[in-house]
Amino acid sequence: MNLRRTLLLFAFAFACKPAVESQPALAQPQTNVQTNTIPPAVSAARRTPIVVVAHNVLPSVVNIQTEATIQRRAVDPMFDPFGFFGPRSYTSQSLGSGFVWSSDGVIVTNNHVVEGASRITVNFNDGTQVAAKLLGVDPDSDVAVLKVDSKNLTAAPIGLSSDLMIGESVVAVGNPFGLSGTVTTGVVSALGRSVPSQEQGRTYTDFIQTDASINPGNSGGPLLNIEGKVIGINVAIYQNAQGIGFAIPVDRAKKVIQDLLRYGTVHSAWIGAVTTTLTPEEAKRLGQNTPRGALVARVFAGSPAEQSGIKTGDVITAVAGKPVDSRESFNTYTATLANGQPVALTVTRGGSPRKLQVRPSDPPANLGLRVLEEISGLRVADEQHAVVIDQVASGSRAADIGLQPGDVIVGINGIEIASTKDLNAELTRGADRSSMVLSVQRGRYIYTLTFPMGV
Repeated sequence: MNLRRTLLLFAFAFACKPAVESQPALAQPQTNVQTNTIPPAVSAARRTPIVVVAHNVLPSVVNIQTEATIQRRAVDPMFDPFGFFGPRSYTSQSLGSGFVWSSDGVIVTNNHVVEGASRITVNFNDGTQVAAKLLGVDPDSDVAVLKVDSKNLTAAPIGLSSDLMIGESVVAVGNPFGLSGTVTTGVVSALGRSVPSQEQGRTYTDFIQTDASINPGNSGGPLLNIEGKVIGINVAIYQNAQGIGFAIPVDRAKKVIQDLLRYGTVHSAWIGAVTTTLTPEEAKRLGQNTPRGALVARVFAGSPAEQSGIKTGDVITAVAGKPVDSRESFNTYTATLANGQPVALTVTRGGSPRKLQVRPSDPPANLGLRVLEEISGLRVADEQHAVVIDQVASGSRAADIGLQPGDVIVGINGIEIASTKDLNAELTRGADRSSMVLSVQRGRYIYTLTFPMGV
């Protein structure tokens, strides 16, 4: 009787078991597992600093899988010119890297790793997988923040990038070509690099250059110093390059990540000064006795820069005591400033150094459209999902070029736009650039026009 009752209970339990779903639930990471220590049998000679760094950081490095649904025509246009067969959906998959930023489940990676993804899965070093939610992205810095429903994760220790030295040793960790947990080493080759990306259609600034191998799939993983602290986020820009890798400085990424976690978007600190790089040759031509720095080319009316006393023609040589030798270094320092907090500037005017104090603020809501009007003399309007030039000021740069009302602005600084809201946002984001590039359509032709931001 007992055996019969047991069999009946087993049959009932089996019948009540839910059907297996087509997408099984992903296992959670083992959050309570302690990091294994290096075996005592390993001699001190083999426990090099790089071995220790790799051993300690690997539990924090993750593999990121993404899926994206794309629409394509089912038949070649030659055989289906009118599209009778319609589009078909295809699933595209890609791999990248990332690392645990905080133990409560915040994961950091590159924007281009997750761009367009409809599904994101994070694979941990212990072999488990977790679905991730995208919290926010910043295309300008190529940073994305993810969240997984996990606690007590092993977070990577965060260091500083402001004191990096050319030639110091670094370690890159990631998943190049899907090979998880790959460690490469090298040195800091250069700092403050500006790197154009044809795929992303933009130029990234203030990158760390290293000769540690950074390949497709390595993007989003950490770059660490010899103390095992994150000093950058790897970015694969030159996919076929040998001995050239780049990383986003962690000081800059830190502010972006904090803003994305707090607001869901990046709050840029606005000063209102457009600068260009002053070289010794340019300084000699302009009669400047300061050989290097950030030359102020324009100061916007009512901006924090104007209120602090900055004037066109000043040369900014230091921010908060840190030397400035180019436009890029000035933008690097100001990118990490907090709104409302005063910061000391050193400028040279008429051959004499001056100490000023500027208090960055949020940019005005209409800053982008205001920049467009001040620089080019254009006013625009929305018309049938397009940005149409409404007015061209007489004697303006746009009038000299030959732009006319009715022309359509289809892009700004390499980014496609379809509304004045998009145009304002992109121009606001690039308000500190030395020039703006407009793509203007007239009839069947699109013209690329560059407008200097200086006076």
